[in-house]
Amino acid sequence: MTLTVSELAYAYGRFRPKRVFDSLHWTVPPGQRTLLLGPNGSGKSTLLKLMCGYLRPNRGTVAYDGESSRRRIHRHVAWMPQTITPIRGLSVVDQLEYASWAAGSPRKQCGELARDAIAAVRLEDQARARTTALSGGQLRRLGLAQALVRQGDVLLLDEPTAGLDPAQTLNFRQLLETIAPPGGLVVSTHQVTDLVGEFDRVAVLAEGTIRFDGTVDEFAQQGERSGMGSGGMEDIFTMIVQGGLH
Repeated sequence: MTLTVSELAYAYGRFRPKRVFDSLHWTVPPGQRTLLLGPNGSGKSTLLKLMCGYLRPNRGTVAYDGESSRRRIHRHVAWMPQTITPIRGLSVVDQLEYASWAAGSPRKQCGELARDAIAAVRLEDQARARTTALSGGQLRRLGLAQALVRQGDVLLLDEPTAGLDPAQTLNFRQLLETIAPPGGLVVSTHQVTDLVGEFDRVAVLAEGTIRFDGTVDEFAQQGERSGMGSGGMEDIFTMIVQGGLH
């Protein structure tokens, strides 16, 4: 159940392409919760889009258990984008049933998958509500539910707490603690404060490269190894991004 990227290259634009990645290598540890940490514009969203098959790389491969077919990636990797779009006229359960069907689930199973996802993200009270009437926090939970109905082994969440107030952020973090996809969970963010108890590992992405990939304890120890003392997480992150720590 291992998702890997190898020799990954990608650039936006046809006539004046902007390079995002040149030769990126990374592996999502199965069964682990990984925080993908990086500054704004470092390529976090692009990387997740490539890893779930939403974008095609210019060069290199994205593979699940050694197989790089897009069909296999779509089957085993679920993605929650940063922007969640409610479908006008549909209720929460309707939108999730549609998402399940669009992901390839048999129509007769879509209702059950939608109800299971609603329960998993604690949206039972809004199951029949119009998606356009949801609050910001509820809309984020809808986005997570849309990823869950895909039944992927790997779950990729792009800045899932962006735009939420502190109480909503805490509720979403508590929700994430109950979700454990067997192939691994990756949550992208630019906020070091998101590095809290539910994560096992940290990967730091900067200027198209993975500057650090290790356990949370190893990340915290970087300050001591560099002579910074215990340091703060923000300081350690800044030093890694600037190339001073590895």
